[in-house]
Amino acid sequence: MLLKKLAIVTALASSVLLTACDNKKSVDASIKPTVLKVGVVSGPDQEVAEATKEQAKKLYNLDVELVIFNDYVIPNQALDSKQIDINDFQHQPFLDQQIEERGYKLVSVGKTFVHPIAAYTHKLKPITDVVNHEEGMIVTSPRGESYLIKPYSTVAIPNDPTNLGRALLLLQKQGLITVNPDKGLFPAVVDITDNPYHLNILEIEAPLLPRSLDDAQVDFAIINNAFAGQINLTANHDGIFVEDKDSPYVNIIVAREDNKDDPNIVKYINARHSDAAVQKANEVFNGSAVKGW
Repeated sequence: MLLKKLAIVTALASSVLLTACDNKKSVDASIKPTVLKVGVVSGPDQEVAEATKEQAKKLYNLDVELVIFNDYVIPNQALDSKQIDINDFQHQPFLDQQIEERGYKLVSVGKTFVHPIAAYTHKLKPITDVVNHEEGMIVTSPRGESYLIKPYSTVAIPNDPTNLGRALLLLQKQGLITVNPDKGLFPAVVDITDNPYHLNILEIEAPLLPRSLDDAQVDFAIINNAFAGQINLTANHDGIFVEDKDSPYVNIIVAREDNKDDPNIVKYINARHSDAAVQKANEVFNGSAVKGW
């Protein structure tokens, strides 16, 4: 009889424990996971952000909502006005310029990749005789191919101040122009001090640069990875000359000053640096993305 009573008590106790556990589970299930709104620009970076979103959920149970933009200006406006929590698309010089012009209270909270800007062409073809070539400048692609930039060639470049300066510095690196060194990372076309090959420099909105390659008047264009990727161009595979990998233009994750210490942002950064996200970046950028952290 005593054993029977003990069995009943034990069963009741187990029932209470199971009920308590079930209640705890139901309470946990009712808690909504935190959602972090992240602004990204459409194109290859969006694909990497999708991989980051999956890792954030898998590793930290952090729900990430990606807000997609089609230009470089609105994501900072959206962040400043608290429509999103962070953005993940730009480099430090561009952010600095935006802060100076618009007074944003934004700050870098993490680094991602260097995406080398590059010159692309649908018109120029590799040349085989680099010694007895006609007048112009020889440039070399990452693949070792040689291209001749002839005098009076037309080059299309981004018209936003930061990337315009970045493109001009790339042209200078190739010996095609010289710019005023006092302008640092932000030279404009008016700051060109020497143009020995009489290049015709055409300023175009960045999203339209890929289309400019089909313009009969454009010999080559300098295009950011985000927009080059939209027509399946990458710096290593298609560029006729490419920015150095030690570029100061490493991409960054940006928050507001009032939310920069949010621990969920740290979780996103860690997910962005995860092996899966790095692998995705290598895939979509064909190995041309360089880790900046």
